[in-house]
Amino acid sequence: MTTGPRERAGDPGGPGDVDGPLRVPGGPLIPAPELQWRFSRASGPGGQGVNTTSSRVQLSWDVAASSALDEHRRERLLAALAGRLVDGVVVVTASEHRSQRRNREAARARLARLAAQALRPPPPRRRATKPTKGAVERRIAGKRHRAETKRLRGRPDER
Repeated sequence: MTTGPRERAGDPGGPGDVDGPLRVPGGPLIPAPELQWRFSRASGPGGQGVNTTSSRVQLSWDVAASSALDEHRRERLLAALAGRLVDGVVVVTASEHRSQRRNREAARARLARLAAQALRPPPPRRRATKPTKGAVERRIAGKRHRAETKRLRGRPDER
């Protein structure tokens, strides 16, 4: 039996829990007090309510001062998100939905995905391999052919 979003709504850090802690896949559980919310009016569709509802959401998380991270994870996050951080704080914005709640869910999901990608270890380095004997011979033969072609472009008395 699969669990749908409604069944997981009580899960701390789950998709339907916009006020609780945020679970980062393969990473820490960010306590709710560390997440700072700001709301403003969003542009786009919304009918009559677009000018009265603060549905645009900004979610901020202070990575540098977070208690959810050990020193190794904090350094990895700070290095990976260096271009997005302002004084150690990462900000995620969501305004694609008409309701504030759905924008909050979208912002939480985006922050969790961003943190999970930043915490992922770097891929293993590629080991340099020696070219095969045939590849070396083909390269040398090609060089000889190009040299001969260029030599034939000269004056006849120089050959």
